[in-house]
Amino acid sequence: MHATRSPRQPRGWWWHAVVYQVYPRSFADGDGDGTGDLAGLRARLPHLAALGVDALWITPWYRSPMADGGYDVADYRDIDPAFGTLAEAELLIAEARALDLAVVVDIVPNHLSVRHPWFRAALAAPAGSPERDRFHFRPGRGESGELPPNDWRSEFGGPAWTRTTDADGKPGEWYLHLFTPDQPDLDWNHPAVRAEFESVLRFWFDRGVAGIRVDSANLLAKDPALPDLATVASGAPHPYVDREELHDIYRAWRRIAASYPDERVLIGEIWIRDAARLARYLRPDELHAAFNFAFLGSPWEAARMRETIDASLAAGGLAAAPASWVLCNHDVTRTVTRYGRADTSFDFAAVAAGIPTDLALGTRRARAAALLTLALPGSVYLYQGEELGLPEVEDLPPQARRDPVHFRSHGENPGRDGCRVPLPWSGQAPPFGFGPPGTLPWLPQPGNWAPYTVEAQEADPASPLWLYRRAVGLRRSLAAFRDGAFRWVEAGEDVLAFRRGDALLCVVNFSGRPVPLPAGHTVLISSEPSGGDTLAAHAAVWLTPSPPAGPGRPRGNTSTDGNPW
Repeated sequence: MHATRSPRQPRGWWWHAVVYQVYPRSFADGDGDGTGDLAGLRARLPHLAALGVDALWITPWYRSPMADGGYDVADYRDIDPAFGTLAEAELLIAEARALDLAVVVDIVPNHLSVRHPWFRAALAAPAGSPERDRFHFRPGRGESGELPPNDWRSEFGGPAWTRTTDADGKPGEWYLHLFTPDQPDLDWNHPAVRAEFESVLRFWFDRGVAGIRVDSANLLAKDPALPDLATVASGAPHPYVDREELHDIYRAWRRIAASYPDERVLIGEIWIRDAARLARYLRPDELHAAFNFAFLGSPWEAARMRETIDASLAAGGLAAAPASWVLCNHDVTRTVTRYGRADTSFDFAAVAAGIPTDLALGTRRARAAALLTLALPGSVYLYQGEELGLPEVEDLPPQARRDPVHFRSHGENPGRDGCRVPLPWSGQAPPFGFGPPGTLPWLPQPGNWAPYTVEAQEADPASPLWLYRRAVGLRRSLAAFRDGAFRWVEAGEDVLAFRRGDALLCVVNFSGRPVPLPAGHTVLISSEPSGGDTLAAHAAVWLTPSPPAGPGRPRGNTSTDGNPW
């Protein structure tokens, strides 16, 4: 299967890009205060250049109380002092560009921080004031307004409403927050809200960022009636998910992006299972791309992966947009850990502590998944630490945890701290080069992480870092990854195989036993040591046609005749 491309949307850099996600608090600490910062990131840009990625996506670096890891923004036009300054951000953008790295920044339009001047003004003003019109303030239900205005629940657990206190000390109105109470939702029916975010986009585009990642992109618009979910008829539009009003917002944003000589990119975080609904956000006058969460959530099973890949390519074809492939991010259990479990799928509702994990098996599968992902047509998003094969840190002490998901679930959900532990760069003990010696990282690192450091892996050609560097380098250098059509090759049960043009064949073994490889091919790269004519269990390989046989030249694979399919 190969998705049809429309000539209306030119293929910019984002069509085939490998984008590296930086969670700045945990990437590198330049000043030794335990929090990653722009100084640390700037010093480590050569690591990203050596990895071969095309762009870095930086999660929110704005002024924030950090109630939700920076996704509670107090000022969209300034850098939080914990990370650095606006001047440093501008230097970073320029230095990245000099290394041929595009910079994508996060915009959080659904909500902002309780510390934002708009919300402070709203709390200081009485009910019914214009300052409150930019949010969703409502009187409560019940005899004394003691009940929330409707039955909506927070994405992080608990009610989606918090009651205010009036100036005289009496209970007041309630305000809506689909996430934490520190993140009040904006009312996107208000023209000032739309104008403000259009201005914020221009602010960062003017500073040279190549793209914007739009957080919670399918949640902005709400039904003005704010109905109870229990009263919404089956098949009727959801009161706050995937509403029609969203498309006018993104059409306006696309016009702004297109107004720059080198068109800037809009990438949506859109959690929608329906591929046809997702495709509507990717029409030529809306977003350029969207994250593929169906692929992220798919279990390590050949048939399910194939179904997901087909659906993803079909969705891109419907909208003439690139497919995107992502295995994990700052919200999701790390791939190595997830793939070592009996249930290898991912669903936020199923996140729990104490799930048995076989890290050796998970590591094999994650290495294979890296080659699978990097061979698919479209763009790839890597989360920091994937290139090191980092596992989820599941034994953080209770006093170290920071994630509101953990606390709002009363500890039932372990939260997202485990995938946000600071990266190990060098040395034999914490902080593993994350900061200067003596640094206490904001989340504790496991003491046994020395083999995971960049320093250790650079010295080991069998390491995940070497695998990623070789694979990304091949992806950049081989025309098959840019122009080669995608088509499946039938390879038997528990095996996925596909060609990119005529020059590259990717084979992925999902089973626990070796499988034969086809004859007439040479191994370009393998996630596990190649057996010549077989592919190891839970492994993947990229093959290219062998040169024609001649005097003294063997037929088949590099070391032996293979078994033809």
